Amino acid sequence: MEIFSEIYSCYYQVLHHLLCRKTPLTIEDIRQEICREGFEESLIAIIPKLENGTWNLFEKDGNIYRSKLGSSFSMPLSNLEKSYLKALLSDPRIGLFLDQLQLDSLNEMLDSAIPLWKQEQFYYYDKFTDSDPYTDETYRNNFRTLLSAQKQKRYVDIDYTAPRGNRVHHHYVPARLEYSVKNDKFRLLAWKQTKHGKMKLETLNLSRMQHVNSINKILTSPPDLNAMIKNSYYADPLRLHIINKRNALERAMLHFANYEKNTTKVDENIYECLIYYNKNMETELLIEVMSFGPMLKIMGNDRFLQNFKKRLKQQKDIIYNQQK
Repeated sequence: MEIFSEIYSCYYQVLHHLLCRKTPLTIEDIRQEICREGFEESLIAIIPKLENGTWNLFEKDGNIYRSKLGSSFSMPLSNLEKSYLKALLSDPRIGLFLDQLQLDSLNEMLDSAIPLWKQEQFYYYDKFTDSDPYTDETYRNNFRTLLSAQKQKRYVDIDYTAPRGNRVHHHYVPARLEYSVKNDKFRLLAWKQTKHGKMKLETLNLSRMQHVNSINKILTSPPDLNAMIKNSYYADPLRLHIINKRNALERAMLHFANYEKNTTKVDENIYECLIYYNKNMETELLIEVMSFGPMLKIMGNDRFLQNFKKRLKQQKDIIYNQQK
């Protein structure tokens, strides 16, 4: 394993949990721990390396695995990790999660570290340019109010400009904050009470929020968010075949990391990935699939495939008209 890798940070956390276990583990115990602490597709990367001894971290006795490390081992920060963290502090989005005192403290701790990269070294060619105003004070205050309310399941009063331009004013309970890489924007999944007393889930763009105020009211019995999202999925998931050349599988797992999915190996270098989505996710998922490249093949569903062909034709027509 590398000394440090941002890509595999989840694997480090999973293995940390496994290595701290004092009791012997079977391979099934390890599978369950990986699914609980990581992602289902993490099984593909971790299990073979443990079974064949590439990651020589366990004593193997038949079907039993025992950690070679003690339960109290710690992982101090390397200079590379400090450089990585110093680079993160230059990202304006991190200020949404930390107050000024925390930022100042971290900058002081990492004062001697050289940033691993600078923001101006990157050029993003495949995302929209109208990003959220991350340094705007109103936006930052709204974000932190929502983040706090989400943790407490507290109601908030949101003054919001709808896509058609009309102002709406409602009470919501923040359920989850999500980030769109393609749009470079944050959105809020929030519960809203209907006239019949039931809770429904709505999606709101943070950049359209004019004011967010916390209310002295707590949602004592919040609905199961994951169940509500799953109930909104189309019956047929998007079915992709990933040809694992030029690191395509790893890139696909990162590319579609924000979707619920299930990945299995179907041939020597071919993996099938099922991605579950709903109407709100469809446009963004279409764009992401289109931008991935030739190592990915759409096998189904028919709805997504037809929309994909339609979007390709629209882009072809745009290019043709521009060349006239």
